[in-house]
Amino acid sequence: MEIRETVIVGSGCAGLTAAIYCARAKLKPLVLHGHEPGGQLSITSLVENFPGWPEGVQGPELISNMVNQADKFGAEFQAGEVAKAELNVRPFVLHVGGKEIRTQTLIIASGASARWLGLPSEQALIGRGVSSCATCDGFFFNGKEVAVLGGGDSAMEEALFLTRFASKVTIIHRREHFRASKFMLDRARSNPKIHFITNATVDEVCDPAIQKVTGLKLRNVHSGHTHTLALDGVFLGIGHIPNTRPFVGQLDMDEDGYLKTRDYVFTGVPGVFACGDVQDRRYRQAITAAGSGCMAAIEVERFLEEQRDHLPPLSLFGIKD
Repeated sequence: MEIRETVIVGSGCAGLTAAIYCARAKLKPLVLHGHEPGGQLSITSLVENFPGWPEGVQGPELISNMVNQADKFGAEFQAGEVAKAELNVRPFVLHVGGKEIRTQTLIIASGASARWLGLPSEQALIGRGVSSCATCDGFFFNGKEVAVLGGGDSAMEEALFLTRFASKVTIIHRREHFRASKFMLDRARSNPKIHFITNATVDEVCDPAIQKVTGLKLRNVHSGHTHTLALDGVFLGIGHIPNTRPFVGQLDMDEDGYLKTRDYVFTGVPGVFACGDVQDRRYRQAITAAGSGCMAAIEVERFLEEQRDHLPPLSLFGIKD
C-alpha cells in the first residue's frame, strides 16, 4: 500500500496554502476536500480584505485559483471525509470512503462550521445579506440596519463591531436572560446603536424571492405572536463547530472541540500539525488561515527531513513503527 509523505485534511484557505507549499517542496500532498469543499469562503460572496485584490474577489473564485495553483505544483485532490483516524500508529492511518490512506505526516485544516438556524430561507440568503462573520462582511452594511442572532459573548462582539458601520444593530435572543459575560453585556447595552429583542425566535428570513434580505419574521416564544422586523442584514452570533470529530481522544482539544496547538501549529503528536479555523477561534480570517497553512507546510517539510536524517526512534514518543 502506498504511503504518502503528507496528507492535508481540508480545502479552505489553510489547507490549500499548505498544499501549495508542500507541493512546491515536492512532497506530492494529497488534499482531502472534506464535507465543506473550499471551506467557508466557498459560500462567501465578495472578499475585500485579502491582500492583492484591490477590487475584491469572489470567495469561490479565490478558492478556485488556490486549487489551480496547488494542482499546478503537483498536489492531488480527493473527495471524501475522514471517518476515522489512527494517530497512535506509524504511518498514520485515515479511513476515507471505506478505504485506508497511510501517511507519514498529517496537516489538519478541517476548519470550523458556522452554526446556522437551518431555515431554508436563511440558507438561500447566505452571502446575500446573511452572514456568520461581522469582521468579514460588516463593511457592506454601512449606514444600514442589521440584526445579530444570539445571546453569548460571540453575539455581543459581533454587534459591537457592527456598530462601526450599521446605523442600528438589533440583538435578537430566544430567551429573556443572556449567556454573555456581564462585561460584554454591559458594553452592548451602553451602546446607543444596539437594541434588544428577547424571547423571540426567527421563523423566516425575508426575502429569498428577490435574493436579498429585507427583514426577519419573528415569533414571541410566550404568546406565539409574529411580526416582521425590517432590516438589511442578518448576522449569526451563535458560534462555530470545529470539525474535529475523527480526532477526539487522540489530540488535545479545548472545551468546545478546537484543537490545541503549541508554537502555532504543533499538536501533541509528532508529525501531526493543525492550522486554520480548526485551531484558531480568535481571528478566523482567510489571511490568518492561509498564514498558518504556510507554517504547517514548512514544519512538515522540516519534520520529514529530520526523520530521514537524525530523528530519534519513534518508540521514544510512544508511537508504534
